[in-house]
Amino acid sequence: MNKYSKFLDKKIFNIVGKCADKLNYETYVVGGWVRDLLMGRIKKNTDIDFVCVGSGIKLAEEVQNILGKKAKFQVFKNFGTALVYLDNENYEFVGARSESYRKNSRKPIIENGTLHEDQLRRDFTINALAIKLNKKDFGKLIDPFNGKQDIIDQVIATPLDPCKTFSDDPLRMMRAIRFASELNFSIKKSTLDSIQKNRKRLSIVSQERITDEFNKILLSKKPSIGINLLHKTKLLHIFFNELVSLVGVEIKNNHAHKDNFKHTLQVLDNISINTDNLWLRWAALLHDIAKPITKKYEEGHGWTFHAHEFIGSKMVSNIFRKLKLPLNDKMKYVKKLVLLHLRPIILAKDIVTDSAVRRLLFDAGNDIDDLMLLCDADITSKNKEKVKKYQNNFQLVRKKIKIVEEKDKIRNFQPPINGNEIIDLFEINRGKEIGILKNAIKNAILDGYIKNNKIDALKFLKQKANELKIKSKL
Repeated sequence: MNKYSKFLDKKIFNIVGKCADKLNYETYVVGGWVRDLLMGRIKKNTDIDFVCVGSGIKLAEEVQNILGKKAKFQVFKNFGTALVYLDNENYEFVGARSESYRKNSRKPIIENGTLHEDQLRRDFTINALAIKLNKKDFGKLIDPFNGKQDIIDQVIATPLDPCKTFSDDPLRMMRAIRFASELNFSIKKSTLDSIQKNRKRLSIVSQERITDEFNKILLSKKPSIGINLLHKTKLLHIFFNELVSLVGVEIKNNHAHKDNFKHTLQVLDNISINTDNLWLRWAALLHDIAKPITKKYEEGHGWTFHAHEFIGSKMVSNIFRKLKLPLNDKMKYVKKLVLLHLRPIILAKDIVTDSAVRRLLFDAGNDIDDLMLLCDADITSKNKEKVKKYQNNFQLVRKKIKIVEEKDKIRNFQPPINGNEIIDLFEINRGKEIGILKNAIKNAILDGYIKNNKIDALKFLKQKANELKIKSKL
């Protein structure tokens, strides 16, 4: 029995192997599944890629015939591939091929090829591994570029000269850094140098593809690994200058501010310990994005970044638009958290009043818990006593939020009297007076002047209308 035969116990491997023998195709399981197998990190419901020396579409048809109607089948003739979908797993079939590239396109010219030629076109040695599925040599590992050793050494390297690999398909530069971040691997020096040398080639890649890889870096266990590599290779400078602008420390009259790039990455790593929410991680990444714009030195005081939360919130829209991120509720969520990220910190410094907590609850709504996570992550001082003090104060803020929320039901509340009811009560038409009265009710409730109920709101409203000399219909 070959060394890897015992790991191919999934039914699909035996089915594919039998179909391959029927068609007389050499067939292999390749790529990420093999890499993860050797790393001991196979997950359920994962994608599995199969390569055959022959027609991938014909092989997929044979497999689908055995699996029956429960398996969904899709052919992509333009790419010469077929997809079989069963039990939340995707099985992709393709014929072995060779590729060549034109200078100004990452779209390859494809020709039928051998397994070795197919492995040559793979991005990295750790993804160029293949395990044979034919009855003869079932389970045999084909590893022409020492990908197994690179897994042991935890190194990202390319099968070919890295300059050719990255020039042919510049997205592979982003993928190299993404894998380094996801797997906590280093990048071979010659490969890393080649990324910096070829970085301008990234301009031929669509922003959507770049952002997709960047999002995967953000979702890695420790995103700072990938983002630091993007900065080191200057890929970051090509598509995300706003983040690059955070780098560095300026000193004036012996006063230095913190390196906001390092601080931001620490906040991002901190929050990544507690959440896999991509958009909360984006909020952490952008929470201080306006500091370079708002930075100012004040004599006798030092460096300030006044209103960076307001300006940063406004910057979110342009950044999302430029990076082709969704311009929907996800963007609004990130804008809100960037705007509010200082509010709990201010509360933690001062005496926590019910009024301040009510306003925070009203403004944050259902995102209050995420906001508090962001604020916890934002504590990055090297002064342990200072960190401990803030953490203790945040616990007081959390307790106060819970008490006020249970008592006043402020989160996402709607004023107990709406605009139509105001029209029915007073001799006014639709216009600014209605907004003034509704806003007065809201502020009275948030300030604790009245309780959040209709009876108290009605009494207050009549009093306010008298002050504004608005006649009642009653």
